[in-house]
Amino acid sequence: MKKPLGAALFALVMAGAGAAPAVAAPAPTEAAAPPAVRAVTFAGTVSLSNCSGSVVRFPDSADSDPALVMTNGHCLETGFPEPGEVITGQSSRRTFGLLSSSGSRIGTLRANQVVYSTMTDTDVTIYRLTTTYAAIKSSYGISPLTVQNTHPTAGTAITVVSGYWRRTYSCNIDGFVYRLKEGDWTWKDSVRYTSACQTIGGTSGSPVVDNATGKVVAVNNTGNEDGERCTENNPCEVDENGNVTVREGINYAEETYQIPACFGAGNTLDLNASGCVLPKP
Repeated sequence: MKKPLGAALFALVMAGAGAAPAVAAPAPTEAAAPPAVRAVTFAGTVSLSNCSGSVVRFPDSADSDPALVMTNGHCLETGFPEPGEVITGQSSRRTFGLLSSSGSRIGTLRANQVVYSTMTDTDVTIYRLTTTYAAIKSSYGISPLTVQNTHPTAGTAITVVSGYWRRTYSCNIDGFVYRLKEGDWTWKDSVRYTSACQTIGGTSGSPVVDNATGKVVAVNNTGNEDGERCTENNPCEVDENGNVTVREGINYAEETYQIPACFGAGNTLDLNASGCVLPKP
């Protein structure tokens, strides 16, 4: 997993304020990606105490619905969900810093529930806020990001938008991983970035935005840091035949297109809905 704040902050302090990788990363990544059809900004993203995230809606969400925040399962405030564990309807008082298009913090949003959280098959937590999309728009002029409900495409130009670091990483979808294994956890059909997206600790939970549409196609979650095989912070790729590939320095995200089918009217979770394939408790 892209470790929460502590390890990343320590690395930056030891390296110095102007040192790579954190500060040096944006220049080459921006040059490597094709020009975006639309500007990808920080609007709609949020900072957590230890991770990144975004205010999201689904294609059928209404402005009057309770707003949702999406981040990683491993960013859950109560700790990593165990393999096979699915958490729904858990009370939460978590707060999020809402960002403007330039990355300035313009407000605080509050959750009242962990609607869904797991690290099985995928790595996602979805929070329900105490306010609606319409109220956020009225108070701050910020609209949510829309989660795309179709499978992403290899070669797509993307931007990983970190609300925690107020930094973006631009690259392309290099391909998809049948199984991505890290420690005790396994994720299905993960997104592999091209090498330009050198995400770091604290970028966990960042929305992965399709530059052409502005929609969220995945949630950033991990990368192989040291070249180790299938250990924590060193995920490995496993193909249909069980062959293992290790790609040191390559980072990954979990697809989100399957999530909208699991939410109905009023942004209500329904894991029994037609087309919903998210793991159940």
